[in-house]
Amino acid sequence: MIKSELVDRISLQNSHLYRQDAEKIVNTILAEMTAAMTRGDRVELRGFGTFGVKLREARTGGNPRTGALVSVGQKAVPFFKTGKEMKSRLNPPEA
Repeated sequence: MIKSELVDRISLQNSHLYRQDAEKIVNTILAEMTAAMTRGDRVELRGFGTFGVKLREARTGGNPRTGALVSVGQKAVPFFKTGKEMKSRLNPPEA
């Protein structure tokens, strides 16, 4: 699913909302999640999962074309950990 499909589904399920309003809601939610992660905060959506940021340490890498050593700086990398309810929905218990 892409963002425009999510906006369409929200506007269809909530007939009192215009598509533009549903798009503003989705954009606001994503912007707030991004802002929280930029501050280093965790974003937890109960039953769905947790979004966070991990720091990847600086290291020495290699240029695949030339084989030369390259210094790679420290960087922040987003990660997602699936919630318990989402895992159980994706992997229903076998009878």
